[in-house]
Amino acid sequence: MDINEKRNQKKGDSQMVPQPVKDKTGLVQVDTTWGKIQPIKVADGIRTVDEIELNDSLEKGKQVIDGRTPDFYKVSTIPGAKNIPHKEVVDRMDELNRDEPAIFFCNGPQCPQSPSAIRNLLEAGYPPDKILYYRGGMHDWVTLGLPVEKGK
Repeated sequence: MDINEKRNQKKGDSQMVPQPVKDKTGLVQVDTTWGKIQPIKVADGIRTVDEIELNDSLEKGKQVIDGRTPDFYKVSTIPGAKNIPHKEVVDRMDELNRDEPAIFFCNGPQCPQSPSAIRNLLEAGYPPDKILYYRGGMHDWVTLGLPVEKGK
């Protein structure tokens, strides 16, 4: 049986990014019903990174790409991330610095947006050694209590 068939039934009004619980510092509410669980390995030649490596990259000013649609990005993103929506990434490849890897993320382990962006880049000939995947996305970032900001 497909793992996604074992999950809670999708509800109508999905909440893709965990939200703070009012008056409960450090607590967030998580919707477990949306999306399809994505594989840890998004494509051949693409390495998946964790929060520690992502944080180190942010502190060094490396490129971190929020592959979500602008409506999600404007509400919250990882500080220092640049928004290049997954459907625009091939047309905007020139905005990526090919001298260093770019870390791509989206809403989390059940979100297909950054995997889609990565696959589209690979099909367009972008070098796989210049692409990294943060599968945890906003879901894991928020649930680990790491900082977020509104997108610019």
